[in-house]
Amino acid sequence: MTMITTTAELVTFCQKLKGTPFVTVDTEFMRESTYWPVLCLVQIAGPDDAAAIDALAPGLDLAPVFDLMDATETLKVFHAARQDLEIFHHLMGRLPQPLFDTQVAAMVCGFGDQVGYENLISKLTRARIDKSSRFTDWSRRPLSDKQIAYALSDVTHLRDAYRKLVKELEKSGRESWLDSEMAVLNSPATYEGDPEQAHKRIKTRNAKPRVMAILKEVAAWREREAQRRDVPRNRVLRDDALLEIAHHAPKDPNELARTRGLGDRMAKGPAGAEILKAVKRGLDVPDADLPHPQERDELPSGIGPVSDLLKVFLKMICEETGVAQKLIASASDIDHIAAFGAKADVPAMSGWRYDMFGQAAVKLRNGDMGLAIKNKRVVLLDTPGEA
Repeated sequence: MTMITTTAELVTFCQKLKGTPFVTVDTEFMRESTYWPVLCLVQIAGPDDAAAIDALAPGLDLAPVFDLMDATETLKVFHAARQDLEIFHHLMGRLPQPLFDTQVAAMVCGFGDQVGYENLISKLTRARIDKSSRFTDWSRRPLSDKQIAYALSDVTHLRDAYRKLVKELEKSGRESWLDSEMAVLNSPATYEGDPEQAHKRIKTRNAKPRVMAILKEVAAWREREAQRRDVPRNRVLRDDALLEIAHHAPKDPNELARTRGLGDRMAKGPAGAEILKAVKRGLDVPDADLPHPQERDELPSGIGPVSDLLKVFLKMICEETGVAQKLIASASDIDHIAAFGAKADVPAMSGWRYDMFGQAAVKLRNGDMGLAIKNKRVVLLDTPGEA
């Protein structure tokens, strides 16, 4: 098995890949006890070469890999890329460019919502992947030949899958459809862990604006602390403790110490002092600037049957075109189309989604088209109706 453990070997390997039209990339990492993922292995394959790179090898410099990730003439192909890209963004301070995600492409090409790697490879190449090494501790050395072979299979099979997906996209003329779907993956903000947005990951129910203001501040403190110490968020403070603090707004260490799971030592130490400062910042937010839950559009009553009919139509379209439902419209999007028709502010009202589904969905909703069952299949009928 090809395992690279020295910088010299890595330079030679990356030189071979210089100028290739694409490389497939995957990573193995550990994250159980850290905030940032610990990179253990990088697997890269070009059209003809493949290697696993031991990121934990003493003295190994990953600069040649980063240079390859920066090479704009070489497409970087991942599957379900978000976690891999988070690692590169953290280590490089930027994202590999340009990018191609086979999971997104598979959704466009009709392989279902968020198709898994093994399932996609099986459908496209009929190869079977040995899953026995899936839960390997990739930080332990030495790695066995079996583990390395498993890791390499993630990029060698991906090579064949990528080629077939490209042909499918060209055949269907859907290459441009990937652009909007790749926008989130291509945005650095996706991977930056902004402390000021950390409160949004905490589930709240009917929280008052003042509580939300305090929660925003204490969650931001926890996020910064977790990043600074490089530990999981819950190692700093659990979500339920943050919510309790936000609801009770403690004013001093004694009140703070009553928080379940916090205790005197933390409440009366440096961390407790920082938490109380965060609470104070939340209390000091002017009433006019308090955060409010995102208002949802009031949907009229009685649209349930209309939504159900549109969902049947969406399923019919997806089966005919081979595009994943999730890619065209969510259940919430369907409700908005049922309620507001062409005025619905949803993705299905523009671009290729409108051409494929949105335009006809509005006509169906307005009574200008109908659905019927013919030969045990749902079909769309042109019918006279009122707009």
